[in-house]
Amino acid sequence: MDEERIISPELNDINEERLENSLRPKTLDEYIGQDKVKENMKVYIEAAKKRGEPLDHVLLYGPPGLGKTTLANIISNEMNSNIKITSGPAISKPGDLAALLTNLSEFDVLFIDEIHRLNKSVEEILYPALEDYTLDIIIGKGPSARSIRLDLPKFTLIGATTKAGSLSTPLRDRFGIVHRLELYNTEDLTTIIKRSANILEINIDNDSAIEIARRSRGTPRIANRLLKRVRDYAAVLGDGNITLKITKIALNKLEIDDLGLDEIDRRILETLIVKYRGRPVGIETIATTLGEEVDTIEDVYEPYLIQIGFISRTVRWRIALPAAYKHIGIKYDGDNGNDEYEQCSF
Repeated sequence: MDEERIISPELNDINEERLENSLRPKTLDEYIGQDKVKENMKVYIEAAKKRGEPLDHVLLYGPPGLGKTTLANIISNEMNSNIKITSGPAISKPGDLAALLTNLSEFDVLFIDEIHRLNKSVEEILYPALEDYTLDIIIGKGPSARSIRLDLPKFTLIGATTKAGSLSTPLRDRFGIVHRLELYNTEDLTTIIKRSANILEINIDNDSAIEIARRSRGTPRIANRLLKRVRDYAAVLGDGNITLKITKIALNKLEIDDLGLDEIDRRILETLIVKYRGRPVGIETIATTLGEEVDTIEDVYEPYLIQIGFISRTVRWRIALPAAYKHIGIKYDGDNGNDEYEQCSF
C-alpha cells in the first residue's frame, strides 16, 4: 500500500523531520524516559570528560521512533562536540567514508543511522578507524598500488540501527557502549506530549494527553504525530483547545483504537483468526491476502503485535494468541491450531 500510516514509526516527510527537530530535547536532563540508558550515559560522559578523552563508541538499537538520533545529538552536546550525521546507505564507497573521517576534528561525533546497511567494503575500512584512529588507503592500481596510513583525530562513532542482529560480529564488537532503547510507558509518553504541546503552544488537558499516549504504540514519534492531528480537529471542531471529547473523536476518525492498532493491524488479526480459523498461517499467505510485501509485514506491522502479545511467530508461521481474539471480540476456543503450530515450529 502506498498510503502513509498515521501510526508508522518512520518519518513520513521532510516537514515532519523539521518539526521533530524542533521538539528534540538538547540535554540528558530534558530527555524523557529510557532512564537506565540515561543514567549510564551520564556516567560514561562524565568519566570521559574527566579523563580528557573521547567517549567510547556507542551503538544504539531498537524500534524506529524511540529517540536514537535525539540521543546521539544529546551525547554530542554533553561532550561539547560537533556532530556529523549520515546514514549507512549514503556511504556507498570507501572514499565516502574516508572523506567523512578525514574532515572530523578532535573529539567530534560521527553519527551513522541505519549502520546495519553499511557496504561491506566500507565496513572493513571502519575497523582500524574505530580501534586505532587510523585510515588505510590504497593508492593506484596493479603492481604500482601502495598503501598509505593516515592518522585520524580521536572521535566517537555513534551507530543507530533497528536491526542489531544484522550487524556483523566484528563491527558490533568494536562498540564499547551498547544500549537498547525500549518502548515508552504511558506516563513518559504523556510527559512528552505535554512538553511538545507547550513548545507548539497547544492547550491540552491531562486526560487528553493520557488518551493520546495510550494509543501511541509506545513511540514518541507517533505520539507527536497524533498530537498534531488532534490539534487539527480541535481547531475545526472546537475552539483550538484539546479536550478529551475532541481527542476521542479525532483518534476514532483516524481509526486508531485503544491499543494504537489501525485498520491494517486489525486486518492481520482477522486474517489469522477469521479467515484461517486460528490455524498457523505462512507469512507469504498473509502478505498476499493484504496486498503487502513480506518485508513490510515483518518490519512494520508485526513487531508491535508481537510485543503486545497478540501474535506469535516462527520463521515461516504466524498464529493469533488469546489476547488478539479478545481484542477483536471473538471467543477463543481453547488451543485452536496450537498442535499444528507446535509441529510447524520444529
